[in-house]
Amino acid sequence: MTDRVVLAYSGGLDTSVAIGWIAEETGAEVIAVAVDVGQGGEDLEVIRKRALACGAVEAEVADAKDEFAEGYCLPAIKANALYMDRYPLVSALSRPVIVKHLVAAAKKHGAGTVAHGCTGKGNDQVRFEAGIQTLGPDLKCTAPVRDYAMTRDKAIAFCEARDLPIATTRKSPYSIDQNVFGRAVETGFLEDIWNAPVEDVYEYTANPAEPRGADEVVISFEEGVPVAIDGAPVTVLKAIQQLNARAGAQGVGRIDMVEDRLVGIKSREVYEAPGAIALITAHQELENVTVERELARYKRQVEQRWGELVYDGLWFSPLKRALDGFVDEANRHVTGDIRMTLHGGRAVVTGRRSHASLYDFNLATYDSGDTFDQSKAQGFIEIFGLSSKIAARRDLA
Repeated sequence: MTDRVVLAYSGGLDTSVAIGWIAEETGAEVIAVAVDVGQGGEDLEVIRKRALACGAVEAEVADAKDEFAEGYCLPAIKANALYMDRYPLVSALSRPVIVKHLVAAAKKHGAGTVAHGCTGKGNDQVRFEAGIQTLGPDLKCTAPVRDYAMTRDKAIAFCEARDLPIATTRKSPYSIDQNVFGRAVETGFLEDIWNAPVEDVYEYTANPAEPRGADEVVISFEEGVPVAIDGAPVTVLKAIQQLNARAGAQGVGRIDMVEDRLVGIKSREVYEAPGAIALITAHQELENVTVERELARYKRQVEQRWGELVYDGLWFSPLKRALDGFVDEANRHVTGDIRMTLHGGRAVVTGRRSHASLYDFNLATYDSGDTFDQSKAQGFIEIFGLSSKIAARRDLA
């Protein structure tokens, strides 16, 4: 029986060429699988037909936008996930949902290998292969660009020699990955970290320096899940899409950072994530109102570790799964409304309300009606600082 390889297919030059490249290098039949996570571009049926025209024996496409939003973006919102306190895991979140579809296709079609288009120096190769190994321990992995030295020049020559139905136009000066949760841009002149990004780098966000009126929005949550925008019910996908448009129009969500890659190098990345940043900012503030202090303090530690696990490609790991349970429990009372002003590249919280609020006006006020018993403060401070006081006597002796 002829070996079969499932290929993560985008419809672009590299993965279109990879269909025939893999077949010639290995003698295997190739099944192309394209997964829509809100990256935009061509219709899925057009992509499916191109894969077949390029030599795939089977081609599957999946509209996974809602699945991605509900099952992958939502946990990140509930975890306030920001790698290195800034990056909302745009690409890292999309890989496990793609992996899920790749492994399902491999099982369906009897394939023994899954292929992807990653290089050997990025994070995505780890995210794909660690996920594949977890969901399909018997599957092998291959990456033509990495394993068979399929450079872009070779890909163009291969395409033209076989008259494949794919354009071989000049490559963009940037490497771009995008989905409904955001957009990642790297390489080209951005590799010089002294160079500032130019406006043509951006697509999801308008220039925040341009004058425009502010946009006020109210985001409603139930147990950490965004359920309404300005009172109108939304799915998680619709919440992200609407805030992509509204926050993006105000230049919210631009991130320019040097990040620590899993493979050990530092990399300059430019991100746009207007909806993600608006939702995480609102969610964080609602937690400030509804989550008890010690739980909130510990959750911040969990959030950092959760983000590192996802960034490192360990979405399906036991630790990540266990932390999900903690995050869900911590969100049990995160219900209420957050009012934000979107303007000048910032999402600024201006109001909060919740039936589950732990904010007690009578305890917080300094005016009449104050119910906080200040007479107890002195004794509290003496006991609270006692151990430090005793140590200080010793150290100063």
